[in-house]
Amino acid sequence: MKLKKIIALICTFAMTASMLTGCGSSKKSSEVLNIYNVGDYIDQDLLAQFTEQTGIQVVYETYDTNEAMYQKLKSGSSKYDLIFPSDYMVDKLIKENMLEKIDYKNIPNYSQIMDSFKHPNYDPTDEYSVPYLWGTFGIIYNTKVVDKEDTKSWDILWDEKYAGDILLLDSVRDTMGISLMRLGYSMNTDNPKEINQAKDELIKELSVVQAYVNDDGKDRIVAGDADIGIVYSGDALVMMAENPDLAYAIPEEGTNKWVDAMCIPKTAENKDYAEAFINFMLDPEVGKQNVDYIEYPTPNQGVYDLLDEDVKKSPVAYPSQKVLDKCETFLNLSDKVMKMYDDAWTEIKTN
Repeated sequence: MKLKKIIALICTFAMTASMLTGCGSSKKSSEVLNIYNVGDYIDQDLLAQFTEQTGIQVVYETYDTNEAMYQKLKSGSSKYDLIFPSDYMVDKLIKENMLEKIDYKNIPNYSQIMDSFKHPNYDPTDEYSVPYLWGTFGIIYNTKVVDKEDTKSWDILWDEKYAGDILLLDSVRDTMGISLMRLGYSMNTDNPKEINQAKDELIKELSVVQAYVNDDGKDRIVAGDADIGIVYSGDALVMMAENPDLAYAIPEEGTNKWVDAMCIPKTAENKDYAEAFINFMLDPEVGKQNVDYIEYPTPNQGVYDLLDEDVKKSPVAYPSQKVLDKCETFLNLSDKVMKMYDDAWTEIKTN
């Protein structure tokens, strides 16, 4: 393992093409990095580039939600070397001793991470996670059908004049969070009455909702099969490029500002490969290719500096501080509180 680590790191950090080619030819085809990430959340051409540079094969699997990823990790049925959890899930995994500490000596490109993304509340010592991407979630809507004024409030998702044309996220924290913010509550509330009230409002809303969706909802909106949906900001930019009639709005009640991170599970069998891949993704040129593909905001200063000026000025990708000040970050809630959310979610989905 020690020799394998040295070889992998040499391959990753070598700067000349001849060194990279030499390392690739010396690697065994059985050497594999197992990655578990959200669907369509990386430029997969980069996986091939990583293999070409290091000789390390990549097995790439996807999940829909943080909760689905957590359950699979918790079951012990699979051993992944690298995962991409959101902020509150990083905190949960740390507290349950499910993450390895990262050896930053193997990740010199960590110096590219902006100071504002270091020492977050979900990993205050920066020992277990490296920021990957960040953003908000909000309303994507068809400007030819939907009144822009209506998008100023989450109330639009309950508006009967848009009945049958509304898609919601099939995600307990996100969708419950919307209902809570609409009621003036924190999306991290542990108050049973507030959680139940948010649940009751979502049950009332079912009469106007077309469906609860994940990635499949994006295609429905772009195709015009629905006129209103809830999406993450990076997805909104991609969808708006595909359909110029679409626009993105963050309601005045506020929304969630999130950060997704790269982490190494305790069960990882190739921690060194995972650290090599993290370092690879933090390279400014590599990171820019990734951001150009998925269009999410970056916490990497080197990547940000390479972006086109119109991207940096986009209020969807990089909202104003005034908007960000109204945003809230999801926190890791106790098992007792999450049971209340899960019970509420089950009741909503049953209805």
